[in-house]
Amino acid sequence: PQETALSAEQDYRGLSFWHATVDDELSPRPALDGDVDTDVAIVGAGLTGLWTAYELQRRDPGLRIALIEKRIAGFGASGRNGGWASALFPASAAALEKRYGRDAAIAMRRAMIDTVDEVGRAAAEAGIDCDYARGGTIVYARSDPQWRAAQAEVAAARALGADLLELWEADRVHARDARGAVYDPACARVHPAALVRGLARAVESRGATIYEHTAADSWQPGVVRTDRGDVRARHIVLALEGYGAATAQLKRRILPLYSLMIATQPLDEEVWAELGIEHGQTFSDGRHLIIYGQRTADNRFAFGGRGARYHWGSAIRDEYDRVDGVFRHLLATLQDMFPQVPPLEAEYRWGGPLGVPRDWHASVAYDPQTGIGGASGYVGDGLSTTNLAGRTLADLITGHDTPLTRLPWVGHRSPSWEPEPLRFAGANAGLLAMTAADAEERATGRASLIARAMSPLIRH
Repeated sequence: PQETALSAEQDYRGLSFWHATVDDELSPRPALDGDVDTDVAIVGAGLTGLWTAYELQRRDPGLRIALIEKRIAGFGASGRNGGWASALFPASAAALEKRYGRDAAIAMRRAMIDTVDEVGRAAAEAGIDCDYARGGTIVYARSDPQWRAAQAEVAAARALGADLLELWEADRVHARDARGAVYDPACARVHPAALVRGLARAVESRGATIYEHTAADSWQPGVVRTDRGDVRARHIVLALEGYGAATAQLKRRILPLYSLMIATQPLDEEVWAELGIEHGQTFSDGRHLIIYGQRTADNRFAFGGRGARYHWGSAIRDEYDRVDGVFRHLLATLQDMFPQVPPLEAEYRWGGPLGVPRDWHASVAYDPQTGIGGASGYVGDGLSTTNLAGRTLADLITGHDTPLTRLPWVGHRSPSWEPEPLRFAGANAGLLAMTAADAEERATGRASLIARAMSPLIRH
């Protein structure tokens, strides 16, 4: 298998299957060389930062925009994720309705659905070939508790009236033990590294500057301080997601939780036909310990899931990207879901941190008094949510009152994570509990009491 830990020579091709196959040299751009003045300083050149720059350029082409990136554009989760441009938002529609009211919950859900199409439209507008194909996602129900939960989810969605989830019966799905599935048409498959690298080129072509191999140390109104000079700007956008935990100012605002992936060998068209998974479709099942997969443009499984432990002090290190036990579990899970496929091999293995706020609620905000804003807390559902964040931040920064700036996640502030050792104990207990909850449901055939007990602790 092609391992994905970075070498001392900074082999960015080795970051993931996506980086290995993207049509881009991945050569670092020049670093910042001394102090500079600009209109907008964006910390982080992942999808949040790049979509914000792209949308600001659409609204005001004369803005001077500088993006500050510690490694290269698309180094983090933006380039390594599962490739789902989905309508998923970390906080459920029911939770949003309870907190903000029915109209706000519907508005948020519809905005997310619209964003799936907007990602494809904007990518085409920018000339980015990222294998975008809107085929929806299939969530298999592979046990009686999962099937009951699936039925309840579809009923709740219909009651909300925001979208058209479909309940598929067992004869339409081909995963082992599947009682049926929930089909959500609001999802597209993409090649994430192609999207983020193409977006970086697009904002550069329109006048933005990306300073790579430049680490932001701190920020305050009017200035971002880096290891290579100060960036003075009226507007500052924080777009660090899980990597915000590596900064003193955001350390307890976000928790970096690792998610790992594999990509198999390509499979024949006949195999995919037997599985009933078409190009553009993504898939998962109803277990508590999250898994996610897609059929890639070159007919591989790209498949990932949680299970890697949280590291003390929110530590983020390249060597944490690989956990052999998790890779073995992912391969075994995939083979168990689809026993009709030939023996699978993990030709690529990789991982990386995603950002988790304390209440599992993504947020976007901008303070016109300080000029500082940002978005974060996608909990792995960020590939499309970053686009919504970029459009919203662009409206906020340019002073426009729009339907986007009135969505319920705007201005939300999550509580801080507990200090260590409580953070370490709680995060890892949550992972263990979700594994135990899945085992409990398999053994009892009933909804997990463990999952219900853990819900108040993780607020999710």
